[in-house]
Amino acid sequence: MKDTYDEALKRLLAHEGGYTNHPSDPGGPTNFGITIHDYRKYVKPNATAADVRAMKLDEAKAIYRIKYWDTQRCDELPAGIDYSVFDYGVNSGIGRSGRVLRRVVGLPDTTHVVTDEVLRAVSRRDPKALVTAINDERLRFLKSLKTWPVFGKGWGRRVAEVRAFSLKLAEHTVVATGPALHPMPKEAAPAKGVVPLPKGLQKVTTATPVAAGGATAKTLHDSGHDPWTILAVAGGFVLIAGIGWVAFHWWQQHKQHAPTPGLVPVPAI
Repeated sequence: MKDTYDEALKRLLAHEGGYTNHPSDPGGPTNFGITIHDYRKYVKPNATAADVRAMKLDEAKAIYRIKYWDTQRCDELPAGIDYSVFDYGVNSGIGRSGRVLRRVVGLPDTTHVVTDEVLRAVSRRDPKALVTAINDERLRFLKSLKTWPVFGKGWGRRVAEVRAFSLKLAEHTVVATGPALHPMPKEAAPAKGVVPLPKGLQKVTTATPVAAGGATAKTLHDSGHDPWTILAVAGGFVLIAGIGWVAFHWWQQHKQHAPTPGLVPVPAI
């Protein structure tokens, strides 16, 4: 949520601290949690370690807003979940935080993008359960790193603090019920989180059998068949179309919500 950002950033900066260049940190020269790579990308392409050391706080804040908050659509995530996703993205990269968010709501993690589909799925889950699932997964990942013996104590404390404050924020979040608040467009692209049709179905719609039935009925009529035969044939095509429509939508829903192995998604309410 928009109201969370200032407090989330304040807490994040307290964890990140000032300038560091630890030999075990793959990020290299870092200041306010911003690596030299990000500083070169957003501020100065040929930046040196000295430039990173001299980084202004406002520059760091601008990068946090653009790359980590806005990119993950934290303004649109419920309170608590927004902070957990934001801090996770800064600490371990938005590629990981985005995929974990998708997994805990039961969506494929083939991309890290927070789509409209992700936002709808999040709105239908218990926010506290999502906060817990996200931070559990985050801690498991950190413990699996070779650098855990070096940074583990600080990382563990950070995750615990993020979890606690996120749960506090989530206390007043209302879980959505009923129809989707933001219906998906009729022709949404796969990049928006829609499961594409199999190749054999891409050019087939539920209208196709009905249209075929109409054409067949017309042919029978023109050839002199009685009206009852025509109605029976047309009705058969309509029945086939209905069965096909139900089967396709069952398949689409089943594929979209299939759980990812290794992580139990939080069920919708």
